[in-house]
Amino acid sequence: MKFLHPLFRLPRPHKRAIQLLADAGLITLSFLLAMLLRLDSWAFVAESRVWWVLPVVIPVSLAIFMRLGFYRAVIRYMSMKAVQAVAAGVGASALALLVVNYLFQLPVPRSVPFIYAMLALLTIGGVRFALRALYLRNQLRYKTRVVIYGAGAAGRQLVVSLRHGQEYEPVGFVDDAANLEGAFIQGLKVYSPAELGRLIRDYGVEKVLLAIPSASRARRRAILERLETLDVPVQTIPGMADVVAGRAEINDLRDVAVEDLLGRDPVPPESGLMGANITGKVVMVTGAGGSIGSELCRQILRQAPSQLLLLELSEYSLYRVEQELLQIAREEGIDCPVKALLGSVQHRNRVQKILSTFQVQTIYHAAAYKHVPMVEHNVVEGLRNNVMGTLETARAAVEAGVESFVLVSTDKAVRPTNVMGASKRLAELVCQAMARAQNGTRFSMVRFGNVLGSSGSVVPLFRRQIAAGGPVTVTHPEITRYFMTIPEAAQLVIQAGAMARGGDVFVLDMGEPVKIAELAGHLIRLSGLEPCYPGTDDGDQSRGDIEIRYSGLRPGEKLYEELLIGENVSETRHPRIMTASEISLEWGEMEGLLETLFDACLMFDAPRIRELLVQAPLGYQPQSELADLVWEEQFPRQAEERPRQEKESGPASRRQKIVALRPKSTSEAS
Repeated sequence: MKFLHPLFRLPRPHKRAIQLLADAGLITLSFLLAMLLRLDSWAFVAESRVWWVLPVVIPVSLAIFMRLGFYRAVIRYMSMKAVQAVAAGVGASALALLVVNYLFQLPVPRSVPFIYAMLALLTIGGVRFALRALYLRNQLRYKTRVVIYGAGAAGRQLVVSLRHGQEYEPVGFVDDAANLEGAFIQGLKVYSPAELGRLIRDYGVEKVLLAIPSASRARRRAILERLETLDVPVQTIPGMADVVAGRAEINDLRDVAVEDLLGRDPVPPESGLMGANITGKVVMVTGAGGSIGSELCRQILRQAPSQLLLLELSEYSLYRVEQELLQIAREEGIDCPVKALLGSVQHRNRVQKILSTFQVQTIYHAAAYKHVPMVEHNVVEGLRNNVMGTLETARAAVEAGVESFVLVSTDKAVRPTNVMGASKRLAELVCQAMARAQNGTRFSMVRFGNVLGSSGSVVPLFRRQIAAGGPVTVTHPEITRYFMTIPEAAQLVIQAGAMARGGDVFVLDMGEPVKIAELAGHLIRLSGLEPCYPGTDDGDQSRGDIEIRYSGLRPGEKLYEELLIGENVSETRHPRIMTASEISLEWGEMEGLLETLFDACLMFDAPRIRELLVQAPLGYQPQSELADLVWEEQFPRQAEERPRQEKESGPASRRQKIVALRPKSTSEAS
């Protein structure tokens, strides 16, 4: 078989020349055998006039073959269309032989052209398909054998693509449809799912490919639960929307999406709610370069705002999302100016100037530090960004006459055990107080849990750890989280904001909570491996391939997250959006609390900050030691004891510094 490799590697012109010479020889051989079969004697060989036919038939036949595209076809990829072309070419060659014999009255029996046609079809076509078969058989030795789950249109297309590739060899279909069982599609038999284990054993199958792009997530989850018990990895093809749009090809195999494991189908968005605060309006998204912020921008752009403003502190993130949105606008024919604006939400002058200059009507405030351990280690900056940033942006919105302000909040704001959650609950209270203090801007908050694929998501980390051979690190065996896809979360944020009346706290239906350790186990099993949990087999990993290792809860991390503070929750017109009636403060109380808190931030007094957060009506109950890195470095022996040094500074000079930094009231700013 090795002699074929140099042949297939030759340049195309050389291959065509070889085919021309081979076909000339095969035409001669076919004519010779046709004469021998007809006359049953070699006597015709001595008759010179018999051979006059070849100098005419060979060039005419080759010209016909070239016209029919014989030499443009790649032999290893020949299909049934090539068979038709070979038959047509051989038929034309036999007709040329018949005409030449008649015109020149050559001593060739009239039945010879018909015998020649059959022999030429076998030789000229047979050689090509024999080479193709040898090539494919040789490649089969190096291909991974796979079973395709789904015998529909996507599965059939996948078979064709895989056979032309050099990586996978499909050995059969598996499909839930009982009427397809036993049928042959693309030459492959369709089996029932119950036979999948036997197929893997009998045919040496090394991978299962899901070809059901249109199936609901609930059905995909049920299928994946069935496949988890097999000792082979599972991959899937991209969705048909991506294939049709040219963003992917049918044979672009991907790891199983974690949303398929959760099995919840998104509710189609209501167009009236999606466009209520966006269509024809000037919209600004803060934190536009983040996971939620960037998806909000994509969703907003498709609702045809008159302008879309992107406010972001990170230059790279802003550039990246701007370029993506401009590409979407070009590809989808959206006529909407996209303005990329660098700035911090803590700088009210900058924010207010942007809002008044562009006459912004709707704000989606997604700018926040959201990584729990990172904020625990940087308490002051976490509070400044999440609380002061919300306060300054909200004040700027009121002064600029913004119609709608939607705060993107988190489930960690409910009975928080970490500074990040406490800061987001405080940001909610700021918006609620602002809603009660004025009537011009409509404030609302949307609270939800973890989103899949965000910058802090565990799923990409788990995939990297599995690819590296483990261990997969989970903080605690009982840690549980709610999950939602980023597109669904962004759609629900937009729709919730459209239902706001002022001061509303919206809570998204996140579905059932998921144990992180179980999610890690699913991902490991769908990679064709077996998880090994701590405590099994006395630490011996012989019963598993990838170890799941518990690293312990991080500073401020909770085992369980909640979405509601109280039980007072009401349904809305959207089945996935609820509204909660929760505690709020008058603006006077809120202003005093914020002033004291920002004073402590100015002095970098981490213990005082914690004390104020515990005293505030946030439900904050810290469950770990103070972990601010600057504080620990500055007072290594007094991490939990408030230092006395700054109290020695004069109250007047200290007060001047605080007044210079603290947020001004609406009346002072104007």
